[in-house]
Amino acid sequence: MPRVAGVDPGTVSFDLCVLQDGEPVVEQAFETGSLSDDCRPLLETLARHGPYDLVYGPSGYGLPLTAAADVGERELALMVLVRPDEARADVGVGGLRSLLRSLVASGLPVIFGPGVIHLPTVPRHRKYNRIDLGTADKLCAAACAIADQSNRRAIVPDQTAMILLELGGAFSAALAIDRGQIVDGMGGSSGPLGVRAAGAFDGEVAYLLGPGLRKQTLYSGGALDPAGALDIGDLEALWVSRDHAEGWTALLEAAVKAVRALAASVPTPHEVVISGRLARLTELRAALASSLSAVAPAVALAPGRASAAARGAALLADALVGGRHAPLAEALRLREASGTALDYLRVAGAETISLG
Repeated sequence: MPRVAGVDPGTVSFDLCVLQDGEPVVEQAFETGSLSDDCRPLLETLARHGPYDLVYGPSGYGLPLTAAADVGERELALMVLVRPDEARADVGVGGLRSLLRSLVASGLPVIFGPGVIHLPTVPRHRKYNRIDLGTADKLCAAACAIADQSNRRAIVPDQTAMILLELGGAFSAALAIDRGQIVDGMGGSSGPLGVRAAGAFDGEVAYLLGPGLRKQTLYSGGALDPAGALDIGDLEALWVSRDHAEGWTALLEAAVKAVRALAASVPTPHEVVISGRLARLTELRAALASSLSAVAPAVALAPGRASAAARGAALLADALVGGRHAPLAEALRLREASGTALDYLRVAGAETISLG
């Protein structure tokens, strides 16, 4: 009866899920801002609910499956992808680097996992000049969606097929899943417009920003909260607000375009699965279902107290120790993940990249 855990480091919340024999026994969320300076509440909660056979840790942009004992400075740098000039700044998801270091030192049986770009199931040509085809947490959300569809349709994981639309509190992303394998993706920083985040950048904008383009820039410019100043706890109020009507139009249109684009990589999806914080909005789900009816029926991922990514991370931990969900790791070919997120850059100047 394996006991495992998964952690999701979100922009709005850090989520924890613990499974016993494949079933959730603990699901808890922590406000990201409260952990930026002190990650002990999350670590203490995690430790209190052990011992574990495996903990699937938050992995940022991802690594091939790597035990905490094998993580050094290079591996940490590849998970957070921060330039040397910002190495000491509070950039990206607040507190993530500190949490990663604490997990490495914790003595817990932690493993860090891949992002989409590390998977052998994505053809090499789709990786050209990409880093963020879907971060490690998006891969975990996909694992949750595969398990959910497998259960609902009474099919094995390698018979699942969908386009996963992950609409979070900051970023939007989309993944193409065919026969239980992730075959393509548009990650949050290279995909559709999000609530807080701009999504894919116009290259000319990036060029003109020059030195002004920083990690935190990727967390700005979104459809509803471009400056990261809104409290997005009341989504219903934001939905009916006339001040945000144009933003909702932009966000929904970007999401629909992403799904339609990925239909080229998974031509016969069973469903478009909507997950993430925005999936709670009935009106948003209805709008997407109407716009995407020609692609596939749109369904919302079954909600839990923890995020889909935290639940998916726990499912993958269970799979890796041979638990009930073992077929999930086999379908995703998780153990065959390889390389780094920087391996497929072909643009001039890529050779000068260094990490802090």
